[in-house]
Amino acid sequence: MIGGGLAPYSMRLIMHQFPPMPPWDGLHPLIIHFPIVLLLLSPLFIVISAALPPPKGRPFMMTAIFLLLLGTTSLFIATSTGKAAARLVERGGAMDAILETHQNFASETIIVFSELSIILLAIFLLPRILRRRETRLFSTVLPLTFLAFYFGGIVFLVNTAYTGSRLVHEFGVHAVISEATGPSTASPAIANNRISDDKHYVPRPFAKPSR
Repeated sequence: MIGGGLAPYSMRLIMHQFPPMPPWDGLHPLIIHFPIVLLLLSPLFIVISAALPPPKGRPFMMTAIFLLLLGTTSLFIATSTGKAAARLVERGGAMDAILETHQNFASETIIVFSELSIILLAIFLLPRILRRRETRLFSTVLPLTFLAFYFGGIVFLVNTAYTGSRLVHEFGVHAVISEATGPSTASPAIANNRISDDKHYVPRPFAKPSR
């Protein structure tokens, strides 16, 4: 048998490369970056679409809509994981006010971007529903006007992110990773065996196949 001692080493290497999946209340730090990036990218594609003639700008507008819908959907997930994480936070003092402000901004941000998603979809679909040729009104004027309202939504998004960063950097609030996802779920006997195996494990060199 080739490399008899290689299998345990390979398994440990795989376990180090793929950490356990955190619970729902521990996903918030991972999820929250997606809506920020997606919702900040969407207006860039709207500007590119508005600067081009309608046929050439259509793919960029479709990309902007896709990013906006994906970012808005991820806002719902981020808010849900944030509420789950907030239940595990020790309350008290000035942190309560910041946490409440953060949650209020998050709820308002969801409402704002949900409305913005509907408006941008209407701008894009209305000429097709009415079966009219797409003009500069729908390809340039209305999208650029829409951006004025969109930047108002970005203000809510930035305030939500800012209050969240204050919770982390000023009050040390971090998502709690449940012990159920770590190696502590194993029984003491199994855990002791693993420790013992690790202490006595010595990688073996590749053995030559026997003939």
